Amino acid sequence: MDQDKFSSAREQLLRMRRDITLEMKNSSEASRELGQDGVPDIGDMAFTSYHRDVLMNFSENQRQKIRDIDVALERISSGEYGICIECEEEIASKRMEVRPFSRYCVECKSDVEKYGE
Repeated sequence: MDQDKFSSAREQLLRMRRDITLEMKNSSEASRELGQDGVPDIGDMAFTSYHRDVLMNFSENQRQKIRDIDVALERISSGEYGICIECEEEIASKRMEVRPFSRYCVECKSDVEKYGE
């Protein structure tokens, strides 16, 4: 992968990280506001509990994506970005465009999902 692609990927990853961090902040604020609009009845409490659970799950997915992005940024710094960590072949550029924090090529990712890491 050439230096321009590394630079472009780095910018894209940093933008994704910033957007996810902002989403997490907004979700956290929304979670704090749930149930703060008066005296809740049993239906309100169930609704609030459900939505907090959804927001917490969403938040965990976001945290994992940030961890994946951070690993990809480290791989850019070390010159390993775009190389499958399993087979050590270059990951298809289309895959890297769609999922710039990919660590596996499609074939190895399929194997990892089938048999575990």
